[in-house]
Amino acid sequence: MKNLLSQEKRIEKKAEEFTEIPDVEEAILFDFPDDVQIPKGKKVLEYSVDALKIGKDGEEVVLAEDIFLRVTGPEHVAIIGDNGIGKTTFLHGVSKELLERKDIKAGYMPQNYEELLDYNRFPVDFLVASGQKEDITKAFTFMGGMKFTREEMEHKIGDLSGGQKAKLILLKLILDGCNVLILDEPTRNLSPLSNPVIRGVLADYNGTIISVTHDRKYMEEVATTIYELTKTGLKKVKGD
Repeated sequence: MKNLLSQEKRIEKKAEEFTEIPDVEEAILFDFPDDVQIPKGKKVLEYSVDALKIGKDGEEVVLAEDIFLRVTGPEHVAIIGDNGIGKTTFLHGVSKELLERKDIKAGYMPQNYEELLDYNRFPVDFLVASGQKEDITKAFTFMGGMKFTREEMEHKIGDLSGGQKAKLILLKLILDGCNVLILDEPTRNLSPLSNPVIRGVLADYNGTIISVTHDRKYMEEVATTIYELTKTGLKKVKGD
């Protein structure tokens, strides 16, 4: 309990030091560093699944078969398809392969944020692993630019809205300098005001994106390649 109280006081003190919070949602200020990129044509992924299965009622159910995905830098890939076809299951498999790679820096936004976020921790603790003062200050600055209020900075992650949790994960990907993003419904919980800004940042991103989405504006503005996941595999519907 003593450690918890000490942690809360530290968060409150650091949040009080941060005063410059933008007044309007359109003023969201964040971007990936200029040196975060993937060389054009670099092989980022060659991933195949003979049969995409899930457990259901004690049995394995095949959702799709003969799936193959090749991604090169700096493609922005979006995967679409009917609900229940296995898009999230497929993307999770992609994430497990890419997160282990040493030649890239991959980051993952799951559809279920609790897979990644500890709801009992504070936002700054998720963003900063080093504990160094300059990194903590940078994290608070970025949170302010992403329209986190002082109250949200002080509260535990579990108290945040779905949109703020999504922004927190995106901030982590920025601060970690990820050059490959694996995003499951990245715009799903964002507000109508913040959504266009974040789509714009992702559209300008020089790394590779592999994503699942139902957002038509995201498909139009961010995705350079779109595949539809069907029962018989991936079908390209946009891109060369």
